[in-house]
Amino acid sequence: MKLAVITDSSAYLSDESRGHDNLFVLDIPVVIDGVSYVEGKNLTAEEFYQKMESSSELPKTSQPSIAELEELLAQLESKGYTHVLGIFLSSGISGFYQNIQYLKDEFPNMTIAFPDSKITSAPLGWMAEEAIKWAGEGRSFDEILANIQMQIDGTSAYIMVDDLNHLVKGGRLSNGAAILGNLLSIKPILYFNEEGVIEVYEKVRTEKKAIKRLAEIVKEGTAEKDYQIIIIHGNALDKAETLRDILHQDGYAGEIPFATFGSVIGTHLGNHSVAISFVPKV
Repeated sequence: MKLAVITDSSAYLSDESRGHDNLFVLDIPVVIDGVSYVEGKNLTAEEFYQKMESSSELPKTSQPSIAELEELLAQLESKGYTHVLGIFLSSGISGFYQNIQYLKDEFPNMTIAFPDSKITSAPLGWMAEEAIKWAGEGRSFDEILANIQMQIDGTSAYIMVDDLNHLVKGGRLSNGAAILGNLLSIKPILYFNEEGVIEVYEKVRTEKKAIKRLAEIVKEGTAEKDYQIIIIHGNALDKAETLRDILHQDGYAGEIPFATFGSVIGTHLGNHSVAISFVPKV
């Protein structure tokens, strides 16, 4: 088996994994004040948040290019790849997943799978990296797919945003209107539901209580199995460190890496968001 793994630039990937020659990333451009950027090429995460703050309107994101994916699949076929796993941002926040399913039948020399990740950012990157690792261990395509599905089914992510404006204006929050009226002292905790849609999970008064509540949710959610916990932030390192300190004080002994929300998801969450995700270890 010669496996290629494809994801998109909403996934948070380690520098080490970016060096794998069988991992491919489709660009998702972000447009700020009429200028198109691609993170990692002509924009850093830090620059993105600076530009978003000074921009008069919210940045805009589009889907990855289906034509670019089709071209990449043709190249992979010509290079002798036999199997492709394409895992992209949640169908709950992008139509890309639905729009690409027909491509699975266009390349008869390759076995292609496009599971719905129902997530984005660090958990999405983690899944792509795990698939690369399992292929290196000689595992079969069916086993890799089954493992990825277990991770998809068991992954949770909870987010505290500074304000809901970005999500509501971007149409990415399914039940946001219900709580817009009284946000002055409320920090909503959001989550990816079972369909991969961002919804309000709880309304908590004050940021301090919300960060503490995120830590409680992790303890409740990871009690039964072994999980990889990842803290993700959008230009909010102080909140990320506070959250990690609380988890360590509560007795969580494992390593808790930090990741950053890049431009694609940062556009929807806004500045100063912090999230915690946990992915089952397989």
